[in-house]
Amino acid sequence: MRERRARAWERFAVAPMPGQKDEAWRYSRVGDLDLGSFAPAVLAPRAEEHADLVSAARDLARSLGPCRALAVTVPGGVIAVELPGGTGEQLRVAGSRSAEDLPVGLGSIAGLSGIFGELHDAFLGEVLTISVPPGTVLDAPVVVVNIAGTPPGKDDLGRLASFPRTFVELGAGASATVVEVALDAAEGVIIETPQGRATTLRASGEGQHMRTATPGASSTSSASLVVPVTELDVGERARLSYVSVQALGRESWQIATQASRVATGGEIISYSAGLGGLYARVSTLCSLDGEGARSTLLAAYLGTGEQVHDFETVQDHRAPSSASELVFDGAVADRARSAYNGLIRIRRGAHGADAFQTNHNLVLSEGAHADSIPNLQIEENDVRCSHASTVGPVDEEQRFYLESRGVEPAEAERLVVAGFFREAARRAPLSGVGRWVEEEMAARLEAGRRVTGGG
Repeated sequence: MRERRARAWERFAVAPMPGQKDEAWRYSRVGDLDLGSFAPAVLAPRAEEHADLVSAARDLARSLGPCRALAVTVPGGVIAVELPGGTGEQLRVAGSRSAEDLPVGLGSIAGLSGIFGELHDAFLGEVLTISVPPGTVLDAPVVVVNIAGTPPGKDDLGRLASFPRTFVELGAGASATVVEVALDAAEGVIIETPQGRATTLRASGEGQHMRTATPGASSTSSASLVVPVTELDVGERARLSYVSVQALGRESWQIATQASRVATGGEIISYSAGLGGLYARVSTLCSLDGEGARSTLLAAYLGTGEQVHDFETVQDHRAPSSASELVFDGAVADRARSAYNGLIRIRRGAHGADAFQTNHNLVLSEGAHADSIPNLQIEENDVRCSHASTVGPVDEEQRFYLESRGVEPAEAERLVVAGFFREAARRAPLSGVGRWVEEEMAARLEAGRRVTGGG
């Protein structure tokens, strides 16, 4: 690992910083990022120093429903792995720091490059491996909570950068659900009780639901830099449901890579929710390597204030009769921006491929802006491909329909937007996540309106 990090640092030192002249970063705000203002964790974390964070993560996982395993990371590495009830030989969840313990396929799916790929490898502290043996069907999800930033009471550590690395591998015929949640330690997660009282994430119980800190809330926010990489290796006839929820603080930066590889007859359903961050970029890369491989890539996102959500996707068809569907739905308000750049690639030999790509954007304020750029690259005949994108305000016909039945204009718009988010959240492969995303988006949008004085 030491040699691997040293080589990556040498490449990072000479790598150019991307800018708006680079097509992939054309709509980013990466030029505002001061890498020198962040410091990586230099020591391996000790679990006993983070008991409160582990307890909070445990409650978070419990609020989503039963889970098969829980892993918690902080800047520097894994601080807890819990396997409720034991799993015998059916499941392996473990952190690896030595080269001998790293999964064989690490790096072969994401293919990291560029300054942020090298930065990630240069400061990689530990790899969390989730391995599901062939034929194993997990009856509950594995939950991973990645806690970024500086924990309360540790202000002397400065602004921390973290580099979470997760590797998920499913053997032939296996089936599993994995949920990754990204949070800021300083911002935290809160519970809202049925009586409307907000408390820190310590309690759990029937009737309570989870809500992260929102714009205008009284929590203390500190900037952090998060450069996570998740690789998903789906074996033959295996089925993986993967959920990623980004709920970082309002001043944090995220530059994330999520890469998957699907073998013959395998299937992946990936759902990403973009909630927090000052600038949050996610590159979602899916390679359909085997005949009949399938992917469904879904995302829901909301930008308020000065937030920027930046998405890059690649649906890479490498084998015959492979199929992919992509639906990314989001909204921007206040002065927030979103950018979507998606590519469907049909390689030679992938005859019979079937690919769809859809990106819908609601622009809720005059100062908000959204860009959508779908692309096709087809090298084979006998394929079906299509893409569609929309950018615009709330549908006037829907609003008119409600107003014609006596609903006030402001309430009519709120109902239309709520329905948009509900549909975006409904497709989450885990119902607990879908409810959280729907409630969280509504709460953030309402908080943003209170702060800006909007309707």
